[in-house]
Amino acid sequence: MRQTATDYAAMREEGLLLLTQRGDRDAFRAIMQRFNQRLFRVARAVVNNDDEAEDVLQESYLKAFAAIGGFRGESGLGTWLTAITLNEARGRLRRRRPTASLDVMEEAGVRVIPFPGLAEIPDPEAEALRSEVRGLLEKAIDALPDDFRIVFMLREVEGCSVEETAAQLAINPQTVRTRLFRARQCLRQELAAKLASGVDGVFPFMGARCTRIADRVLARL
Repeated sequence: MRQTATDYAAMREEGLLLLTQRGDRDAFRAIMQRFNQRLFRVARAVVNNDDEAEDVLQESYLKAFAAIGGFRGESGLGTWLTAITLNEARGRLRRRRPTASLDVMEEAGVRVIPFPGLAEIPDPEAEALRSEVRGLLEKAIDALPDDFRIVFMLREVEGCSVEETAAQLAINPQTVRTRLFRARQCLRQELAAKLASGVDGVFPFMGARCTRIADRVLARL
């Protein structure tokens, strides 16, 4: 009887986790491809460099694969992987330079500019403008203080809740709100005259780059 190929991309997270814990590397590839975008953005928010963020991601996946047999699902798989990535990125940052901490600033009750998503327009000029806007926004995010940048990346770019962000960063929810407010304020001052677009497409990590990191990790396992 002919055996049907496993459709890992359509599989639920629980199924992929179970197969990976049994040593199925194709299932782990599917997990990597599912979380690559989020984890790359998190790593990059800490190390502030594309190449170094890829290195962080690769090492984080190797550590995750080695430890995944003991993962019992007390938190979500994405939360667990994010924690590993943050630890790896921060360790690399500590080796590179001392970590500068930010004092918690008092949140003022003023309105900030939201960043709604850009509409998809199949027009070359519009696409060029979209790319330029995204580049400006990425540079502005890069220029944020470290603690503000990681909160902004988790909350605004990845859409994590205040509570999830606080748990990932081991800070209290009010600190998350304060740092997000200050990050938005910094971006508003930098970009208000230039931007009326979104953050949903910044720091893309899909396609060939997504496949490459999965291939590298599996080659090292």
